[in-house]
Amino acid sequence: MGRAKASISVPGRAADAEALWYDPHRWQAWIDGFGHVVSLSDGWPNRGAELVWESPPGGRGRVTERVVAYEMRTGQTLEVEDATLTGTQKVAFEPGPDAVEITLSLEYRIKERTALTPVVENMRRVIFRAEP
Repeated sequence: MGRAKASISVPGRAADAEALWYDPHRWQAWIDGFGHVVSLSDGWPNRGAELVWESPPGGRGRVTERVVAYEMRTGQTLEVEDATLTGTQKVAFEPGPDAVEITLSLEYRIKERTALTPVVENMRRVIFRAEP
């Protein structure tokens, strides 16, 4: 199973960062590779809710995200799936006095491995400083 993890500290309140993070209708403004929402079930971002979104051409295609855990001001855990992978994605918010630390992690399994899969995984490790 592959793993990727990245963190960033952003100025402001955790509540504001969380509000932006959990609003998929605003994602196109700040998430590379996000196209549009296909469907969003009631209750998002709470446990049991599901979001289906589509990337622009050449991207991930259709992505399904199912919430398996959510705690306000703390984070969310999703089951994610697209045409090439399945996995578990977690976001955590850690408030500080003037900023919030946001950590995103992904544990994934490639659905169909090819001869290039190790090359892509090594590139991902360099970009995301991921664990082997």
